[in-house]
Amino acid sequence: MSALLSVEGLRKHFGGVAAVNDCSLEVREGTVTALIGPNGSGKTTAFNLITGYLRADGGLVRFAGRDFPHPDPTRLYRAGLTRTFQQARVFPQLTLLENLTVAISQPWRTLLGRALGREDRERSRELLEEFGLARLADSRAGDLSFGQRKLLEFATVLMGRPRLVLLDEPTAGVNPVMVERIEQHVRDLHARGLTFLIVEHDMNLVMRLCDPVIVLDGGRPIKQGAPAEVQQDPAVLDAYLGS
Repeated sequence: MSALLSVEGLRKHFGGVAAVNDCSLEVREGTVTALIGPNGSGKTTAFNLITGYLRADGGLVRFAGRDFPHPDPTRLYRAGLTRTFQQARVFPQLTLLENLTVAISQPWRTLLGRALGREDRERSRELLEEFGLARLADSRAGDLSFGQRKLLEFATVLMGRPRLVLLDEPTAGVNPVMVERIEQHVRDLHARGLTFLIVEHDMNLVMRLCDPVIVLDGGRPIKQGAPAEVQQDPAVLDAYLGS
């Protein structure tokens, strides 16, 4: 498998603190890769740098064979890379159907005029059906539960038919039933060819779902390998488990 995403020497300082420090990693096409580490290890900062929501002090992001020295969320989205956030980002005043349609590039006047294209509507309704939200298609996103908002955001990032999805704490704050649903969606989408990079705190989920696993400590990777290998690594035990 080839590297779909490559990160080389990524750096970010906040004052005198190095949040991400010479971080280099790869996500190979066709994998469900995990990015784990103790609190403050730089996981979400790395996500924000890779996706262009935060400007890096240095380093290079390469996606699908193209260099992105200054990553931009819109350019990356159009190239096939998209992400979710720890706190699901939805438009609460819009319906679920409108939330999905906003996700694709189009003039705002089209949305505001409710003149949505047939293909976009069909794609939106297919995703809402897949994520068990079809009956709520015309409801306001602000009326959803926390878990349903997570599902809506997940569905939304699929509108552009991406090649790589970055999930930031997809199961944080949701009940065990919702965890199972989210895991199954990842498995189903992966079986259809989608690649994932996942930041996740639930180690049981990581160990049964992800391979390989990348461990960050101090803003840089200290270990990458299969779940069983990572679990037994002394450096990981010391940094992540505090042993």
